[in-house]
Amino acid sequence: MIPKATQQLLRDYAEQYETPSFLIGDPSWFMHQVSGTANQEAMAFLASSLSYGSRQQFMPKIQWLLDRSSGEMDAWIRSGGFATVLPQCDSHCYYRLFTVGQMHRFLQVYRHLLHEYGTLGAYVQQHATDGRTAVEAICHYFATKGVRSIVPQDAQSACKRVCMFLRWMVRSGSPVDLGLWADFIDRRTLIMPLDTHVLSESQRLGLLKCGSATMSAARRLTQKMSEIFPDDPLKGDFALFGYGIVR
Repeated sequence: MIPKATQQLLRDYAEQYETPSFLIGDPSWFMHQVSGTANQEAMAFLASSLSYGSRQQFMPKIQWLLDRSSGEMDAWIRSGGFATVLPQCDSHCYYRLFTVGQMHRFLQVYRHLLHEYGTLGAYVQQHATDGRTAVEAICHYFATKGVRSIVPQDAQSACKRVCMFLRWMVRSGSPVDLGLWADFIDRRTLIMPLDTHVLSESQRLGLLKCGSATMSAARRLTQKMSEIFPDDPLKGDFALFGYGIVR
C-alpha cells in the first residue's frame, strides 16, 4: 500500500504538470505542430521513436524531419518523399546508434504498413486489444521487417518509447496527449513509460525495488499508479516528471 502522503504528493504533481506548458521542450510538442489526425499520428510515432538520449540532441533530429515534410508527415512517408533526403545506401550517422540508411529502412517499413493497413492505428486495432498487446504488435511488425535500433525488437524490454507513444495516442481529455485511439484501447490498460530516470524516481518514492528498467518493472509501476489514479494510471507519468523536477 502506498502511503497516503505519497499518493497525495503525486496527485498534486500530476495536476501541476499536466498542462499545456508541459509541451515546451518535450517531444510531444511536435505532434501539436501538424494538422489532421493522420499527420499527428505519423509525427507522434516518429517523434517517440527518436526520443532517447539527450533532448538537446534528438529534438533537432525530429525537427529536421518535420521541416523536410513541410508538416505533411503522413503524405511524405506514403509517397516515399523521405528517400531524397535519407538515401538508402548512406552509411553516415543519423542519430546515435543508427545510420541515414537505417532511418530510410525504418521509414520504408512504416510506409509499407501505411499502404497495407491505412494507418498505424488501424494496424493496432486489428492486432491488439489493450495496452500490452499494442506494445507487442508494434514491436512485432517492425522486428519481422528487419528494422533494428529504432523500434524495440523485444517487447519484454521496457519499450519506453512505444509506451510513451501509446500514452499520446490513447489518453484523451489531456492538454498534452491526443487521444486518437481512445475508442479502441482502454487507457487503464496502458503501461508506464519506464527508463532509468523514472526507475530512479520510483525507487526513491518506494514504488519499485527492482534494479533495471524492464517490461515487468514497468507493469509493476503501472499497478502502483493504478492505486493512485485508478481510472487513468498514466497520469502518474506527469506526477513522476514533476517529482523529478522539484526533488
